[in-house]
Amino acid sequence: MQSPTGRPARLALVVLLLAFAMTPVAAAADRAPKPAPTTPRSPGTWTARPAAGGTGKDAGGTGKDAGRPSFYLEGPPGTVLQDRLSVTNPGTAPVTVRLSGADAPGTKDGGTGAWLRTAVTELTVPPRTRADVPFSVTVPVGAPPGDRSGAIVVRSGDRSVDVRVRLRVGGPTLAALTVEDVTVSGRTIHYTLVNRGNTALTPRITVGADGAFGSLLRRKARTLPVELRPGQRVGLTEPWRDVPALDSVTVRLRVTAAGGAHGEATAHAVFVPWVPVTGGALLLLATAVAGAFGHRRRRARARPTGGNGPSAHVDGVPGRASGGRQRSDTRHLVKAGGES
Repeated sequence: MQSPTGRPARLALVVLLLAFAMTPVAAAADRAPKPAPTTPRSPGTWTARPAAGGTGKDAGGTGKDAGRPSFYLEGPPGTVLQDRLSVTNPGTAPVTVRLSGADAPGTKDGGTGAWLRTAVTELTVPPRTRADVPFSVTVPVGAPPGDRSGAIVVRSGDRSVDVRVRLRVGGPTLAALTVEDVTVSGRTIHYTLVNRGNTALTPRITVGADGAFGSLLRRKARTLPVELRPGQRVGLTEPWRDVPALDSVTVRLRVTAAGGAHGEATAHAVFVPWVPVTGGALLLLATAVAGAFGHRRRRARARPTGGNGPSAHVDGVPGRASGGRQRSDTRHLVKAGGES
């Protein structure tokens, strides 16, 4: 016969066992890493670039405008050239931008920036939206042929983006390039390149140097990382680490560019090791001073001091006192003999 308390005791034991079995599971759940709270994504940054499918060409003039980094327009004087600029806002808030045209630095008498007009000067782009803005470049009648550069400046707050616009005005082109103001300073060759034509140039340079005893420097032609606009001047340097210690050198620079442009200039430099030369000059000077001082001392020691010497002086003539008195006495005796 079962005890009346046996069944409740067994129920209590089962409850305790279940509690102990579930406790590690709950503890493990508490120790399991919890996913980091999600944070809202920061709004995207707006961009400005040439629109796809524009009427212009890419920077290379191939006509492929997909992904073009800048505008390329071409036409004769008196024409109006058109294209479109895309402003994209991937963020979650509207963006207001201002647009204007600008000439490339150093442009004189107007240029692409002065001839450029955008359809609007201020634009608000909604979130996650791209807006295309038409613009035009009016080439004045009588504009000289050649290449020009400018930009569409897009500003919003403290951020500004310049989208480059390259323009080629039709007509005969002239490629002309000079290299000027060549000097050598220490271990560096300084020079200035000047675009004397009406087309943009990417120059190549050859560097050479000859001394009194032969060739010192030979560098093959290489393309410089610079593009010269018509009329632009740019100062550049060429490192020369293995300069001679003592030599008279002629440095020669030759530049070339597409279209037959070329220029050449030379400079002369004298390399002297000033420290040893200065030290040697100081040593020679010290030796000369010491020699002159020693010579004066020797002359001072050889000079007679006077007083008790055997020589006598009469009327300031040395060595003639005795002889002069003897001759005088002789004349006196002769005269006396004649009288007797």
